[in-house]
Amino acid sequence: MLTEHVTQSRYLRGAMKNVHPALRRRSGALLFCALTLLAGCANQSGTRAPVTDLNSGSTAVARTYVIKPGDTINKIARANGVDEATILRLNKLVNPNRLIAGQTLRLSEGTETAVSAPRPAAASKPESRPLDASASSTQVSETTAPAADAGLISWGWPAKGKVIQGFTQTTKGIDIAGNAGDAIEAAANGKVMYAGNGVRGLGNLIIVNHDNGFITAYAHNRSLLVKAGQEVKKGAKIAEMGQTDAASVRLHFEVRRQGTPVDPLQYLPSR
Repeated sequence: MLTEHVTQSRYLRGAMKNVHPALRRRSGALLFCALTLLAGCANQSGTRAPVTDLNSGSTAVARTYVIKPGDTINKIARANGVDEATILRLNKLVNPNRLIAGQTLRLSEGTETAVSAPRPAAASKPESRPLDASASSTQVSETTAPAADAGLISWGWPAKGKVIQGFTQTTKGIDIAGNAGDAIEAAANGKVMYAGNGVRGLGNLIIVNHDNGFITAYAHNRSLLVKAGQEVKKGAKIAEMGQTDAASVRLHFEVRRQGTPVDPLQYLPSR
């Protein structure tokens, strides 16, 4: 296990050389976005994504800190000499255990600085979306207008169940219900960039890199049927549905465009 993990870690680090899609548009940069921005904060395997610290500032500029895999509010507070309550207040964090690797926390009062990493969803006003109110485990309407770039890739549904949780700036994806062992299929042609359970909160996870700056993520699986580096075709069975790190059997499915979460229902075909 350890040898395989080390080999995989080296593979992932090699795939993350092109770090920021605004600087390099090559699709290999998307793996960095996937592992640092996906929901779930701690990589229990010890692999640390190369997230840049932005802990600089003056009396007029707010100090900031970019969350790394494995960070906790207590750890961040001790390392930066800031009270935990101050961090929670400045960032309006309701759940201190819900930290997202790659997001930026404010550590002091002052003017916010422009940063390359995404701001925490709790500290910013979410963009209004049709499905924002649909965050409970009930059936969600699957009728939505397609995105302008939806036709760049031939998309297919990753699972056959009903959508029970819609996309918001907090969920960053949709949840599809089903039964344990149901087939999880690749939503489009691509290459597996990650297959493992090193991201807390997502259970057994697969990340697939696609053309035109897209990646997809498939979380909470019972079992994984593919490995990192493997080419997959749209509709190929890549996992079995489960409930690892989830309250019930479901697939958490995300689509990201140049590292930014987008509503999967705007890309998946009508059914």
